[in-house]
Amino acid sequence: MAEVELPEPDRVEGAPHPRETRALVGQAAAEAAFLNAWATGRMHHGWMLTGPQGVGKATLAWRIARFLVATPPPADDDGLFGAPEPPATLDISEDHPVARRSRALSEPGILLLRRGANDRGDRLAAEIRVQDVRDLKRRMTMSAADGGRRAIIVDAADDMNVNAANALLKLLEEPPANTVLLLVCHQPARLLPTIRSRCRELRLSPLGPDDMARALGGAGADIDPARTDALAELSAGSVGAALRLLNLDGLALYAEFMDILGGMPDLDRPRALRLAEAVSARGREAHFDLLLALADLALARLARTGVTGAPPDRAALPDEKRTLSRLAPDLRAGRAWAEVAQVTAERARHGRAVNVDPASLVFDMMGHLRDTAAAVLR
Repeated sequence: MAEVELPEPDRVEGAPHPRETRALVGQAAAEAAFLNAWATGRMHHGWMLTGPQGVGKATLAWRIARFLVATPPPADDDGLFGAPEPPATLDISEDHPVARRSRALSEPGILLLRRGANDRGDRLAAEIRVQDVRDLKRRMTMSAADGGRRAIIVDAADDMNVNAANALLKLLEEPPANTVLLLVCHQPARLLPTIRSRCRELRLSPLGPDDMARALGGAGADIDPARTDALAELSAGSVGAALRLLNLDGLALYAEFMDILGGMPDLDRPRALRLAEAVSARGREAHFDLLLALADLALARLARTGVTGAPPDRAALPDEKRTLSRLAPDLRAGRAWAEVAQVTAERARHGRAVNVDPASLVFDMMGHLRDTAAAVLR
């Protein structure tokens, strides 16, 4: 059987891989916390990089890994001329051998644990398996960086199954000398408590509109500055989510959904049907998934508006606040929208599990939203 070239599981479509991303935007506090630990001799052998998906955790992991392998450890004493100033940044030169080798995935001091191929080798496995951890340990015995310094990146730790997590735990319990483990983690609660307890946490924050614009520019995205606020709001400050919105024309998709929702309790059936068919055509599975995610987001914003008595401070669309305030005027309405969000999400999951036609799922959801709008406005 011919070897199948599989996509990288830790790469966002349309963006450079984190190992190829030079600048990390909006996460100066996390970088400073790590540099302080390094400079003051309080380095932990295990670090858990947490925060929403797509805010730069993997980029930071690669920056830390390159820095650790390329930078001599801080001196224990002042020496003849005094201690040198500690580095103020994790940056190393793009021409540094460690930087060049890491981009090519050939740096022996940086080891990467991520989802591999399935048993047949024709697609990515759904999780990081114990064999992947065993392969990592085998590679550790076969390679050594200059001076024996190593960094292990786990991207993402959430992907580990129980057996893989237990195998990795042994590395954290008995860490190899001069080795630092960097766990990229989107949902820390999913990790074993024993893994969490053996790691120091670095928390990364969602990006605001200005940082989002800089990060998207660094990823090669050419966007209208007027759309940055909407991208930051709909992506919850996640560059990865914002790139997905750009790649799939998500802003237009959200605008169309909100226009239909804004006319309720009257339902523009032809328009709703066109939207359902547009995201359900062959080859548009990603658009269908995105519409469901955006619908869930819209319902969450409706629920929050009713519960708090005011729409979100930042609007994703010019008329969004008016629509949210009209459809969720009070606490009762907010609770109703929260309930319908749960019901529609469950219906969508069940429908996909039994292969219900996607267009039917979308149109059924629209009917359910119409009924809810009629009830809260009665």
